[in-house]
Amino acid sequence: MVATPNLGLDITSIGVITSIFPICYGCSKFVSGVVGDMLSPAIMLGGGLMATGVVNIAFGASSTLPLFCILWAMNGILQGFGAPSCAKILTSWFAAQERGTYWGMWNIAHNLGGFAAPILAGTAARTFGWSFGLWAPGVIAVVVGVIIVSTLRDSPEDRGFPPVEVKDVPARSNEASSSGDQKSSNALIRNLFRNVLSNPFIWGLAFTYFCVYVVRQGITSWSIFYLIKEKGVLDAGSAAVPFVRVSGLELGGLVGSLLAGRMSDWYIANSSGGAVGKRIQVVILYLVGVAISLLAFRAVPSGLASLQAVIVFMIGFFLYGPQMLIGLCGAEIVGRRSVGASEGFLGWVAYLGAANAGVPLSLLVQQYGWDAFFAALLSASAIGVLLLLPITGAKSYLQSK
Repeated sequence: MVATPNLGLDITSIGVITSIFPICYGCSKFVSGVVGDMLSPAIMLGGGLMATGVVNIAFGASSTLPLFCILWAMNGILQGFGAPSCAKILTSWFAAQERGTYWGMWNIAHNLGGFAAPILAGTAARTFGWSFGLWAPGVIAVVVGVIIVSTLRDSPEDRGFPPVEVKDVPARSNEASSSGDQKSSNALIRNLFRNVLSNPFIWGLAFTYFCVYVVRQGITSWSIFYLIKEKGVLDAGSAAVPFVRVSGLELGGLVGSLLAGRMSDWYIANSSGGAVGKRIQVVILYLVGVAISLLAFRAVPSGLASLQAVIVFMIGFFLYGPQMLIGLCGAEIVGRRSVGASEGFLGWVAYLGAANAGVPLSLLVQQYGWDAFFAALLSASAIGVLLLLPITGAKSYLQSK
């Protein structure tokens, strides 16, 4: 878009547009999570995806900065429907002993999408013009959204199957008996405060999520500048930057997410105690791995490009596991009726952490250098571990009943 003169956009204009998205996305994730507990998650997911596709198509047909900003804000709002809806569906369809594995499979969409989207959009834009970089993903989103709405159901019961966890049956019958009350707006507020915000474990998870997203956004936003300024990545050739920045981090996150989910499922199935606490212990292990990887990233000599790539892979490996498991713990600790509200609240706090990895970290680097940058990320990792230590024995909602 910057390379298209007739649009009249510069780097600052692009920065304004892109800054709008995380703000709208985080707020939408919170609101849609709370409201979504009273709606069909399948309809929210598929409908939101179709609407996102339409907005992307409209964006590609636009040509002014104010319209770009409005449409990109709408994009963030609509995409915020996705995570709470998926969390509710996964919690309904998979039991605790297997949920971590499937939650991890869902979570790698971050990595696969982050890897494939630049290829798809970039190729379309380079071949046919910048508008096609928006139109191609938009059309795909509309098609996939139609498929989701047509085929996906909210729970096994909607397909005539028994619930995956028998203890859910009384909870569902209670919901049905008070369905009239649930339709009121007061029910949304009661659900949020009674089942989510009054739970101290949720607050511990939320502040840990904040710390994890400070580290994640700090690495994804600033690691390339660190490599250029401190490690001479540009001397290794233009191919080194995409490999270290994109492939290494995303591929590591893909493997780490899958293994974290599988590991936590195995731990729950083969030991007694609180299921959520078992997953929290895996998160703590991963956060220690994040800290060690950050120290290695700072210490690796500038001439060892291959070792830099391996370390970035390990950062992604250890970083995306906690991102996935914290969300899963938040869903399991509140029960099916409040999963959307829990995921929405946790996601909102997480994106506050992401926002704090922008300007604050840049000022830190400018004033005190890269040592202060790494000290901040290491401190966030350590605070995350300390916040999780009191809840290493936490039980899931069903275990506590």
